Amino acid sequence: MTLKDKLLAQRIYMLLGALFITSLVVSNLIFQKFFYWYPFDMEIFGASLFEISVGILPYPITFLITDLISEIYGKKSANQVVVTGIFASIFSLLIILVADNVPAINNSPVDDALFTKVFGQSAIAVFASMTAYLFAQFIDIQIYHFWKRLTKGKHLWLRNNFSTWFSQFIDTFSILTLLCTFEVLPWESFKGLLISGFLFKVMVAAFDTPFLYLGVYLFRKRFNLKVNEEISLL
Repeated sequence: MTLKDKLLAQRIYMLLGALFITSLVVSNLIFQKFFYWYPFDMEIFGASLFEISVGILPYPITFLITDLISEIYGKKSANQVVVTGIFASIFSLLIILVADNVPAINNSPVDDALFTKVFGQSAIAVFASMTAYLFAQFIDIQIYHFWKRLTKGKHLWLRNNFSTWFSQFIDTFSILTLLCTFEVLPWESFKGLLISGFLFKVMVAAFDTPFLYLGVYLFRKRFNLKVNEEISLL
């Protein structure tokens, strides 16, 4: 690979990392708004199916990105992006804590009470998210590369879906447990939100598989990569 191609691959990696970090941080900030997506009008444990937080919307994108990075750049590069995302979440948490403790002026469009209501619980959300997410993402990467070694780089759909399904269940279960423990959410909603959140993520994982195939195809065509071949960054 030429130096020009190396530099291009490095820039694309940084762009993917930026998309990953943005999706992760934003999901922690918007989690308090819930909506009801109803392709099926049914209830599970007293909760409407797919009654979920808007914070879940950007979350599956992060797993698609780490799978793409794992496939093209390797396990080490994927782990580096995850660690960087955790650092970004901690830094955003510190900014929110400082902003929440700075008193608003009398004619501020957003007063202290409203700001605290919207962002005040972000500290708990970020803590819960980081704890669950760090665990889930590293598991996702481990399972992805297990299947990649086992299939010798073939059957991309298999490792994409199997790694994401298992890690997403762990992530959903862990973060809901922490949020209910800290009384951000009521325990009565736990089972319904767990099933709705997990099924939604499974559907998104299946939906994003063609996009992963497209991304891998474009990378391999542009950088002349063979099956199971990875790019070594500068």
